[in-house]
Amino acid sequence: MKTGKAARKKSGVEFIPARALTAWAVRCLSATGVPPADARTIAGSLVQTSLWGIDSHGIARLGHYLARLTAGSIEAKPRLRLKRTGPCSAQLDGGHGHGIVVCHRATDAAIALARKNGIGVVGVANSTHGGAIGLYGRKAAAAGMVSIAFTHSDAFVAPHGGREKFLGTNPICITVPTRNPRRPLCFDMATSAVPYNRVMNYRRENRPLGPGWALDATGRPTTNPHAVACLLPLAGHKGYGLALMIDLLCGPLNGMPFGPHIPPMYTELKRRRRLGSFFIVIDPRRFAGGRALAATTGRFAREARAQPRAKRAEPILAPGDPELRCAARRGKGGIPIEPGLREEFARWSERLGVRAP
Repeated sequence: MKTGKAARKKSGVEFIPARALTAWAVRCLSATGVPPADARTIAGSLVQTSLWGIDSHGIARLGHYLARLTAGSIEAKPRLRLKRTGPCSAQLDGGHGHGIVVCHRATDAAIALARKNGIGVVGVANSTHGGAIGLYGRKAAAAGMVSIAFTHSDAFVAPHGGREKFLGTNPICITVPTRNPRRPLCFDMATSAVPYNRVMNYRRENRPLGPGWALDATGRPTTNPHAVACLLPLAGHKGYGLALMIDLLCGPLNGMPFGPHIPPMYTELKRRRRLGSFFIVIDPRRFAGGRALAATTGRFAREARAQPRAKRAEPILAPGDPELRCAARRGKGGIPIEPGLREEFARWSERLGVRAP
């Protein structure tokens, strides 16, 4: 069996080191006018997400962000305005800046409020797509905090029992720290069967979808990524109900639109997205078990992993384990880049006059 470079060449997949991808992304973002610090934040967040194996929200999304930056719907140099609305609450206007920059700023503000008053709640308005929401939960956990984070998107998902898109993929992330700041328990999930960005990745590579993910324009189940009209909610009415409530917290609570009234992500690239997010950060030391929580959380995870497995089942993991395992593997062997994505990288490199990774 062929291994190494020969196997990679045969499969058509390239494995590019994280450092090279990060440097390339910074060059591309800088070429569109994004300030150096923000370019590093966005690039680092995207590559970290790819290292975790969350390819639906990783470096594959850079091309879309560059398209919106050049179209003007994402402000390269936004004016972020943070307004304290109470001892434990604040509202952040993202100024239509890049969602990753905006959400990092909101998380920082929520952490600061929690340190001072025990809890920090920050609502976000006038933002754009913020990447993987687990970025912000892990950031809070690294500061020793418990966090619950939500965001929403334009309509990709049918309601339970429906056949037309109405809600976003609206994810939730709950993160609890352990003694190791780099190994929190992090549960990050979309409320749809899969993130829509995964459909975009499969469409670019002409790969079939999994069963039970999506419907076509006639309302019939489909595995053809090019025929997808909408996604299905996760676990039927449960995912639908979660998505609806998350939409209310991220959209209307922050003065932003909901569901089908949110401007679309992948079309109308000159139109502002007007997305919201909602971040809750809690200082565990304000509660009876808070000082021991990090140690207890680690013990909880170890006991969960040690539980008896069902016959032929995969190893039992704790929330966040799959991402850490993938990061260790990809940190050594590089991030896999499919041929279609590699071509997209080459087109943007040529257009922006930067050196390709």
